[in-house]
Amino acid sequence: MNKSQLITRIAENSGLTKKDTQAALNSILKLTQKRLSEGDPVQISGLGTFTLSYHPPKQGRNPQTGETITIEGQNKVLFKPAKALKDSLHD
Repeated sequence: MNKSQLITRIAENSGLTKKDTQAALNSILKLTQKRLSEGDPVQISGLGTFTLSYHPPKQGRNPQTGETITIEGQNKVLFKPAKALKDSLHD
């Protein structure tokens, strides 16, 4: 499911217009991104928790030349599903 399909489904289920639904979803996404960039986890009850995890620099290899290169450290977003979500998938 892509973003526009999600907006359509939310609008159908909530009775909101697609425009209002899109504004709400964009706000949620923007707030989630802001909180994560500040280092705070984002927990959505029944869905799960988004957190940042720092991966330090490491050595890699250029596949074309075989040259050893350093891959910069980076933050990655981790998602841990809530128990309710995991349980609902096993029914």
